Amino acid sequence: MMKLPSSITLCEVGLRDGLQNEKTPFSTERKLWLAKKLVEAGFSVIELGSFMSPKAVPQLADTDELYRQMGESPAELRALIANLKGVERAIACGCRKVKLNVSASRAHNLANLNKTPQESMEGFAACAQAAREAGIALSGSISMPFASPWEEKIPLEDVIAIVDTYLSIGVEEISLSDTSGMAVPSQVYEMCTLMQQRYPQVTWWMHFHNTRGLGIANMMAAMEAGITRFDTSFAGLGGCPFVPGAAGNIATEDVVYLLDRMGISTGINFDAVMEIGKQVTEWVGHPTDSYLLRAGTGMCGEASKH
Repeated sequence: MMKLPSSITLCEVGLRDGLQNEKTPFSTERKLWLAKKLVEAGFSVIELGSFMSPKAVPQLADTDELYRQMGESPAELRALIANLKGVERAIACGCRKVKLNVSASRAHNLANLNKTPQESMEGFAACAQAAREAGIALSGSISMPFASPWEEKIPLEDVIAIVDTYLSIGVEEISLSDTSGMAVPSQVYEMCTLMQQRYPQVTWWMHFHNTRGLGIANMMAAMEAGITRFDTSFAGLGGCPFVPGAAGNIATEDVVYLLDRMGISTGINFDAVMEIGKQVTEWVGHPTDSYLLRAGTGMCGEASKH
């Protein structure tokens, strides 16, 4: 028998990771509509956008305004940052949680942030202090902890060094992000097991891209290792502009369908996420990587079970 958790927490990252790779930017009004629909669907954690350079990621240049228009929310609304400027923007617009990011791949970090991983981490302490003084919660993420298109395999000690840096500034919520979609289930299981044993104080999130069709398999491997927090993206949108051949994240509707059918609780309404996915697909104007949006549930006339 598979050893799986009874409940899973999902963070919807479509508004950030999903939209940052789309050629046609969504209006603030459409993003606001989506954010509110996600809250209504039952998401307790939503990645609303990023405070990265508008020149680098123009699709997310209105994140500040989106926070202002959202106001108070029952969901945790986090945003991705890379430096102190991101914390300052979060303070100014009312964002209450930010997530630092660094890549375990030197080449990826240089392409994404124009800094080496070490140079990025040197600025983390100032970010943590500013966030703490403003009462803003802080988490961290590590891109490409499994493999990279440039270096291929990432040394485990490089990932450990980043985790240790996060812990040194008081960050105990960390995401492992398979940005290139190169991880395989055995590798995911081993790393998740090792990281939980080595760092029992850390709250772990996993973020899988479905570039090579292994996103759901990797999620299952992480669940077997005891991980209970995952990022997903509506309609399977996503990808990093700085990764060759990058594809989308595991699709929210696919994951909710899977967990519902397996009797694993998410607190998320499947019908609601299907409607959100259909609307997003209509707005982007091209086919997406969501299996459920293509094939449906396969249950003719039968209501979905939640």
